[in-house]
Amino acid sequence: MQLRHCLAVLALLCSSPSWAASQVQVVGLFPGAAVINVDGQRKLVRVGATGPGGVQVVSVDKQGAVLRVEGVDRAYPLSREYSAGFAEPQKKRLSIAKGIGGHYWVAGSVNGQTVQFLVDTGATSVALNDAHARRLGIDYRVTGRPLQVSTASGVTRGWRVTLDRVKVGDLEVLGVDAVVLEGGAPSDALLGMSFLGRVGWREEQGMLVLESKI
Repeated sequence: MQLRHCLAVLALLCSSPSWAASQVQVVGLFPGAAVINVDGQRKLVRVGATGPGGVQVVSVDKQGAVLRVEGVDRAYPLSREYSAGFAEPQKKRLSIAKGIGGHYWVAGSVNGQTVQFLVDTGATSVALNDAHARRLGIDYRVTGRPLQVSTASGVTRGWRVTLDRVKVGDLEVLGVDAVVLEGGAPSDALLGMSFLGRVGWREEQGMLVLESKI
């Protein structure tokens, strides 16, 4: 009887919402999505989707998010606690030398898949062609919003999407706006201002310097 009682108490403690809640944080907010940190694992999770540890994002507003943890819905405010490694106190910096044609090229990744970027400070967002998107596993026709884009060759059909994460060097940005264009343009993946504007950039002695913001 005593052993059965101990097992019942242990089961109650392990299923307690307060125990689970102490392991969960909302560390970033975006329209229709939240960055959640569960036991040190952080991920951008859209409303209705499930993230690390089976935590589901129910809704998001400017103050925080409602998360479903072990079947229980609870409001989590935006946390400024970065002790789990969400942000480093020091700035991260990447210097890029000019390449062919005086352009800046940099190896990076989108959602963990490698990409060679052409840095384009004149582009308002990250831009990919449909072949890039397919290789990266981006289902833009399902998740994207259709739009018409004017290019040098005329009007092209495109889709506006949100990339979970874009990284170059040690600089990583979550929830990056991007455009996928139908056809072969742009021939190179463009690293535009939807990424650059969130890390900061400047030209310095023939180098392009990207630097994280604290």
